[in-house]
Amino acid sequence: QVQLVESGGGLVQAGGSLRLSCAASGRDRSAYVMAWFRQTPGKERDFVAATSGGVKYYADSVKGRFTISRDNAKNTVYLQMTSLKPEDAARYYCAVRWFGGGKLFRADDYDDWGQGTQVTVSS
Repeated sequence: QVQLVESGGGLVQAGGSLRLSCAASGRDRSAYVMAWFRQTPGKERDFVAATSGGVKYYADSVKGRFTISRDNAKNTVYLQMTSLKPEDAARYYCAVRWFGGGKLFRADDYDDWGQGTQVTVSS
């Protein structure tokens, strides 16, 4: 059974930084894509960042402030968030797709999800 365990969320002041982690287990292969999405109440889950084959992709809203990285040996993905803004506050979800195909930015194209970790940014 696949498990994605996230950690690192919390409360931070605007301008501050947080680092999220997500460890994937339960599958005998490395994930093809590892990504982060975020969601606020009443809204759809939005793409934040993804990494696949050493290439990194970012939503325009986080470019230059967030960095996604991955430890393939540990099947773990990280999201370093800096210069946080109140509008970054959301529940952040780790997502994994195990094979190629699909669109990086579309939540429906991912196979497994973490439980989410809350990020709160005070102004």
